[in-house]
Amino acid sequence: MKIVTKNITIQNEVFTFTNQRALFWKKEKALILSDLHIGKTAHFRKNGIALANQIMKNDLERLSILIEYFQPDKFIVVGDLLHAGDNSDVDEFCIWKNQYKDLEFILVEGNHDRISKKLESKLCLNSKSTSLEIDNFTFVHDFEKEKSKFQITGHIHPGFVIKSVVKRIKLPCFVVTDNQLLLPAFSEFTGLDTKNIPKKGKFFVFTDSEIYEV
Repeated sequence: MKIVTKNITIQNEVFTFTNQRALFWKKEKALILSDLHIGKTAHFRKNGIALANQIMKNDLERLSILIEYFQPDKFIVVGDLLHAGDNSDVDEFCIWKNQYKDLEFILVEGNHDRISKKLESKLCLNSKSTSLEIDNFTFVHDFEKEKSKFQITGHIHPGFVIKSVVKRIKLPCFVVTDNQLLLPAFSEFTGLDTKNIPKKGKFFVFTDSEIYEV
């Protein structure tokens, strides 16, 4: 796996985008991502659709490599850590998470995060809330128009269509507007929404080998 990075400045703060669906905030030593949807493959299997949990294992392996690369103190998930409550995939995630006992684990709840007190304890969360404020930034899963601070959000699973002579290629991206940074879905087992993304923004599209602004 190749990690490609691109630094951008937002509200006078430097953030590092990666081609691995996450960003790093050096000042806070925070690895930030959204929409892991842990348990999605187990949910499909429970409902009779045969999917290997290798999909989740690949996501967690990628996350481990990012943790090793950036050496963060904080791990901020901007919503939809889980997909459908507690299941066998969550058990595997917790085993994976136990490797990083010193890493502060912060969850900004998303619409899929139905977490009981028992499950919260199992996940070993350091904090859980519907929004998080750090300096001039608000972390919230879905964009909220009434908030005055710059928002770092997820939920949309943004994608961008590259048109060529041969075909249309859909790629994941970060989107930056005057008041929002929209994160890509971290899990590769998600669709890409090219219709409901912010219209007036800068799109940072990425592949396995590069990040470029369009």
